[in-house]
Amino acid sequence: MSAVKNIVLVHGGFVDGSGWQPVYRLLTRDGFNVSVVQNPTHSLEGDAAVTRQVLDAQDGPTVLVGHSYGGAVITEAGRHEGVAALVYIAAFAPDRGESVGTLIADPAPGAPVPPILPPQDGFLFLDREKFPASFAADVAPEDARFMADSQVPWGVDALNGTVTEAAWRARPSWYLVATDDRMIPPPAQRTMAERAGATVTEAAGSHAIYISRPEAVAELIKQAATLQA
Repeated sequence: MSAVKNIVLVHGGFVDGSGWQPVYRLLTRDGFNVSVVQNPTHSLEGDAAVTRQVLDAQDGPTVLVGHSYGGAVITEAGRHEGVAALVYIAAFAPDRGESVGTLIADPAPGAPVPPILPPQDGFLFLDREKFPASFAADVAPEDARFMADSQVPWGVDALNGTVTEAAWRARPSWYLVATDDRMIPPPAQRTMAERAGATVTEAAGSHAIYISRPEAVAELIKQAATLQA
């Protein structure tokens, strides 16, 4: 069966698009045209605009993929006419009027709390010492430390940016739940996926499952691409 050939990958907060490299390699090896958005993570509006620019450059239908905060970005940008399907990888899937901030405002009792430090000049960072265990527990220790030491500042305006219209209400969606995630609790992931009507797959992995389990991530993306052919 033929598949949608264009894939656009959107990263989340505290990291950049280079983390998608293992998934990129698997997808390009299988013949997909893959683009990686380098969203600045200053504001949701700005990141959605950058994502739309990448979507404008595609030559046909596209599967739009978001990890973590990138899920909010694809929810906002995914109403673009070129988007055939949405794929959420351990990601936020807000509805109209919601932000990542509202989604994390009331954690369930006993749920892990991300080690986000107080804002500095309008930007957020994760505690470097706690970053590996919270974000990348199943990534090679030296790589997790590098991720902690090379964090991208995440804007408070990105955290609090609200979705105008949820793309998952108009596009088919898929969701990969990372069952060992200590940034977005798996129960919260399941709840958002169910609300979005997503086709759900679960895999053992940390919040950085796109790095530690790229095969599982690529497989779900390919499934979305094939079913949207």
